[in-house]
Amino acid sequence: MKKQVLFIHSAGPQRVHEGSTGLTTYLKESLGDEFYFSAPAMPAPENPAYSPWKVRLEKALAELDGEVILIGHSLGGSVLLKYLSETTHPPDAAALFLVASPYWSEETGWESDDFALLNDFASRLPAIGRLVLIGSRNDEIVPSSHLKLYKQKLPQAELRLLDSGDHLFQHGLPELVEEIKKL
Repeated sequence: MKKQVLFIHSAGPQRVHEGSTGLTTYLKESLGDEFYFSAPAMPAPENPAYSPWKVRLEKALAELDGEVILIGHSLGGSVLLKYLSETTHPPDAAALFLVASPYWSEETGWESDDFALLNDFASRLPAIGRLVLIGSRNDEIVPSSHLKLYKQKLPQAELRLLDSGDHLFQHGLPELVEEIKKL
């Protein structure tokens, strides 16, 4: 059986060369036929709201069977983490990769009641094989301080801050492909 990967994209336009499209294409091509790769279009990405994204996420997870590798890019990572920490029926996750994901809180200056995590979110997470935080040190959209804050709250997480790259990773993210293939 192929390993299953579920990718949840960023907010913002998702047309060619926008948002997560370059990263999505790169991952699908790089992972190849040994992986089943799913990247559902999330509702209203230019004006996202948690509730419709949660519904679409649950539908995508229901289409998979067994263990899954979860990847969230930017807002997609925030949504995955919120969902996993609040759901009563979590998927069997071999790994969770949060790529350039914002931490919604007063502490970061990125406040959103819709996407903020519960104060005790870390203790509510289900068992996850690996939790990896990946971002660029020079990300001009979501500063690397957001990933560092996640690392403080999630000491079991592995933090990978890259010297190259930006926020969108339109030309790929070989470090992520390498980590996925190790699973």
